[in-house]
Amino acid sequence: MFRHDPPAPDWFTVDDSVLRVALVFPLQGSAGIFGPTCELCARLAAEEVNRAGGVLGKELRLLSVDGGAPPREIADRVAALVDLGVVQGVTGWHISSVRQALAPRIAHRVPYVYTALYEGGEHTAGVFLTSETPRDQLRPAMRLLARERGVRRWFVIGNDYVWPRRTARAAHSYARECGGSVGGEVYLPLGTHDFEPVLRRIERSDADAVLMLLVGSDAVRFNRAFAAAGLDGRCLRLSTLMDENMLLASGPAATADLYSTAGFFASLANQDTLDFHGRYAARYGVEAPALGSLGESCYEGVLLLAALIGRAGTLEVAAIGAAADTVSYEGPRGLLRLRDGHVRQRIYLARADGLDFDVVAELDLHSSRP
Repeated sequence: MFRHDPPAPDWFTVDDSVLRVALVFPLQGSAGIFGPTCELCARLAAEEVNRAGGVLGKELRLLSVDGGAPPREIADRVAALVDLGVVQGVTGWHISSVRQALAPRIAHRVPYVYTALYEGGEHTAGVFLTSETPRDQLRPAMRLLARERGVRRWFVIGNDYVWPRRTARAAHSYARECGGSVGGEVYLPLGTHDFEPVLRRIERSDADAVLMLLVGSDAVRFNRAFAAAGLDGRCLRLSTLMDENMLLASGPAATADLYSTAGFFASLANQDTLDFHGRYAARYGVEAPALGSLGESCYEGVLLLAALIGRAGTLEVAAIGAAADTVSYEGPRGLLRLRDGHVRQRIYLARADGLDFDVVAELDLHSSRP
């Protein structure tokens, strides 16, 4: 009897006319709340790249990888795809512990564009970053709130992994620069539901402000608990990871005096942003997940990866790295350029206003640099 094996999946088929890229974004866990918009924005970018002729004459095709799984499991899967020659690049939004597991495995073999805001300090060859770091995001935001709102006493709540802990370490220094201090800090596992003990500590701390370094659904649950405890009338909140999907999930009753700082807000009313809104709505309809900084970062990740490869004229990582500082791309935030592997960008401070963000300031990045 002959055995009829199932056909190989499309991603396993070798096709030199296609450039496959692993799109690593969360489909589960705390960050899963913004996974859908990450995927849609990235696929919109790939379609636009392909309409413009692709990359090195090849069609750009994305292969989704769940970035919400355990970091080692994600690294094993993506490394296997690289080993098999299935993918020739990697991009997407995923937490820093995933990046730390993944970069040593693949960055020297294929270009890796990381789109999540992070703690800073990533200089692995072959890794390129589109998003914010504490020096240019958190530092000027804390300075502005100290000046305009008189914030001196901070309390930090974060998830227990590298990004919140290293960002909080920087926050101690930034608070001192403003004549203030961090009076308490708590780190909780991803997926935490019970915030009652932390809320009691915040109340006893007499803090002026809470720095939230919580991911996705954890931040949503904390916002609701914070408001239910009446603490939103006593101290403001500042988050460096709060997009429109998280704002909508929190609800307007839970976001009074909540600030977010990021390089993109959907409410920015400039031509580039309005054009992006129009293309997204035309492609996916009015019922699509809300646009926000995290989804937009994945759109940019695809654009930057295509620009890096196109500029170098090759998939060879060393050549891509050598040409990186000459690379620029045009996206929803205008024309952006790389320097030392990081995108140079404008960053804003916004305040929650019902189900949207009101951008109150463009932050002065020059004052944030030593």
